[in-house]
Amino acid sequence: MIGYYQIRSPLSQITEARAGGFIASLQQAAGEEMLRVELQQYLADAFSLLYVASGGSEAYFLEVFEQLKNRHCYILTSGESNSLAASMEILSYLRKHGGSGEILHGDIDQLAMRIRLLKKAHLALDALRGKTLGCIGAPSDWLIASDYSADAVMNKLGMGFVSIPMEELLSEIRKQSYEDNEYTLLFKKQRFSSAEIEKALYIYGAFQRLVDRYDLCGVTVRCFDLLDSVRSTGCLGLSILNSLGVYGGCEGDMPTLLSMAILGSITGEPLFMCNPSRFDTKTGEAVFAHCTVPVTMLSSFCLNTHFESGIGAAVQGEFAEGECTLFKCEGDLSRFHAQEGRIVKAPFSDMLCRTQVHVKLDDFSYFLNRPINNHHVICRGKHAAEIEAFFKLLES
Repeated sequence: MIGYYQIRSPLSQITEARAGGFIASLQQAAGEEMLRVELQQYLADAFSLLYVASGGSEAYFLEVFEQLKNRHCYILTSGESNSLAASMEILSYLRKHGGSGEILHGDIDQLAMRIRLLKKAHLALDALRGKTLGCIGAPSDWLIASDYSADAVMNKLGMGFVSIPMEELLSEIRKQSYEDNEYTLLFKKQRFSSAEIEKALYIYGAFQRLVDRYDLCGVTVRCFDLLDSVRSTGCLGLSILNSLGVYGGCEGDMPTLLSMAILGSITGEPLFMCNPSRFDTKTGEAVFAHCTVPVTMLSSFCLNTHFESGIGAAVQGEFAEGECTLFKCEGDLSRFHAQEGRIVKAPFSDMLCRTQVHVKLDDFSYFLNRPINNHHVICRGKHAAEIEAFFKLLES
């Protein structure tokens, strides 16, 4: 549902009918109910529209300006009954008196698409506010450019960060306990060392207790330290978190965890944190790989060892063909990259991390000239326009 607050001068029955007809047409094009709301509901909604239905509305706008001036106003106009002219006067007044806004006007289908994008961006931002991301241990030593700004993220997204000592995770792992769910049970059915699966699930249980303790929507861990301390990896544990909808990242990479939270809130899709591994500039095919993919993204999977160490348990998954989006943002939200591609079938390589996805891309110039660090995030579907709308919202 999309709410709209209507301001207008007293209208004739003919003009009123045209205003209603415009809303009905827009509702059909958008595929969502558009409901006229009172001012307080308009102000309370994460996303809603200010509908200037006719000329002569300016004085009525002034009556509610004080309540609107701190809100970015999406001013909807039909293009009839001098609605556009009145909207331009209203927007000019807003800007001159410290407010902000924009006029939504034009082709009905393009207008409906724009409104859908704006709604998704606002709901994503609203979903992130008040959430917390956690980092267990310090970032891995090789992440020399993967820094982040807690102040910038709090100011723009309203999200916080918490640092959790590695010893706290190790203490939880030593408890050797976890609660079963559909994914732990699924992993225990796989043809793989039951002892290694159980050890990996102890790590999952430790992750889950820390997520609950600190009320985290996502967590990343300095996972390579686990190779020596517990002779296992966090791969299965992070895969389970991701399958459950908790963003799980590895190597203590906070910018990538932040990217996961943003992409997840925009799309609602499960996510794969991965490394670019190889580009074929002749065929336009890129290979991305990692070991912590959620099984909810896969067409099939088995278990294998962690690639670099040859120990523990990791997910070796296969993706169905289809459209996808790659995304990454800087840790201070100053820059982002969103690129759409298509997942294609390809053989498994023993020389890469266990889950490998081959993606057809139009070009590789971003990756080869101005990449945002090494890790990126992939989700299913085409979402570049939604991501761009979200970051434009942060600028408003």
